[in-house]
Amino acid sequence: MTRSPHVIVIGGGIGGLCLAQGLRKAGVSVAVYERDVAPASRWEGYRIHVNPAGARSLAACLPEDLWQAFLASTGPGGDFGFLTEKLDELLVVEEPIMYPAAADPTEGHYAADRATLRRLLLAGLDDVVRFGAEFVRYEHAPDGRVEAVFADGSRAQGDLLVGADGVASRVRGQYLPHARVTDAGAVGIAHKTWLTHETENWLPERLRTGMNLVMADQPCFLFTSVFQPTPGAATALTGADGITESAGRDRPYVLGALVADPSHLPAGLTSMDGDALRDVVDATLSGWHPALRRLLAESDPDSRAAISFRASEPVAPWPATNVTLLGDAVHAMPPIGGLGGNTALRDAHSLCLALAEVARGERDLLTAVAVFEERMRDYGYAAVRDALAQKDRGLSTGTVRTGVQRAFMRLCSMVEPLRRHAFADQWDGPSRPLPWEPTATTPR
Repeated sequence: MTRSPHVIVIGGGIGGLCLAQGLRKAGVSVAVYERDVAPASRWEGYRIHVNPAGARSLAACLPEDLWQAFLASTGPGGDFGFLTEKLDELLVVEEPIMYPAAADPTEGHYAADRATLRRLLLAGLDDVVRFGAEFVRYEHAPDGRVEAVFADGSRAQGDLLVGADGVASRVRGQYLPHARVTDAGAVGIAHKTWLTHETENWLPERLRTGMNLVMADQPCFLFTSVFQPTPGAATALTGADGITESAGRDRPYVLGALVADPSHLPAGLTSMDGDALRDVVDATLSGWHPALRRLLAESDPDSRAAISFRASEPVAPWPATNVTLLGDAVHAMPPIGGLGGNTALRDAHSLCLALAEVARGERDLLTAVAVFEERMRDYGYAAVRDALAQKDRGLSTGTVRTGVQRAFMRLCSMVEPLRRHAFADQWDGPSRPLPWEPTATTPR
């Protein structure tokens, strides 16, 4: 097929919506089917670090007004501190070392609120996104087109079906039934503590600044980060196409994410309510600094959530068809370092580029899908490996290992060239642009 395709996207997360925005911008027909009944019908997460791969993808796929709204709604990442559980400062890596200033904003780093990002990606897609559409299966019509079947009996037909339906993807279950998503050996408990004048009175300055990794000789670690949107972010979002609600979008908070070996925690963690999670976390951190315990104990109860980390095992190449996958549906990974969200955005950008070639008559559909999948498997499974490696390093224990690690960080703190050598350009996993991806020097 060389005519412009009609694309069906199953799943309205950030990957599926970024794809929809990009296809619409490229003039490719698209429809998104999301099982949630409304945009805010479920908890949508916390702060997310958007790295250059994610920024390039958003810049390429979003219309200019929404790209500018994204820039206006994000906050600075800040320095990265390494602390002990007693809040002894081992090392602070300056932001310019981690994230060198980019001449073009499409090559930058951003701290974004995930819920705000999803709302922004929904802007202007009222006629594209259908909520309350629970995907059940797909079938192939006699003419070879693909047809999605939904729980209410409705159907939708298109030239390509894209499974962007997350780690429990039903599309993947039918299309690649041999693909395995396994337990990653970690659980995360996230908290959101509103950053108010009262909070600032007792919260140590380091925890009110940038990002921090708190490490103990225990099978757990705590990541904290401050989300501080730029002044006027709510106003900028209110003026963006389709975004009318701005309440709370410029409210700062501290994210606290405890990652732990589940064998050291009570069973049934993911089904516990906020109060029960608070008690589990407080017991786990019983020997930690009081400010760390208070930060988590006084978090918003409605924001506390536990999730078992999952990871996709690499799948051998499969023949391209008019069904494909992106994001966690094909390369699920622990939510560490923002790699999962950025890789989903990269998938959306890559697939959009491939399908735009089909629309222009430069490639047939199956060749375009094959090219996308070959690239996606390469960087996607590399991101899974990187996220798992970060998880393993964080959960490692041992007196000798802990002592060596802390001594090295203290040395880096004293020797700037060593600090720069050890930590520059090490924060984004496999996010560097590939030859087929536009970069800051490529006109948008």
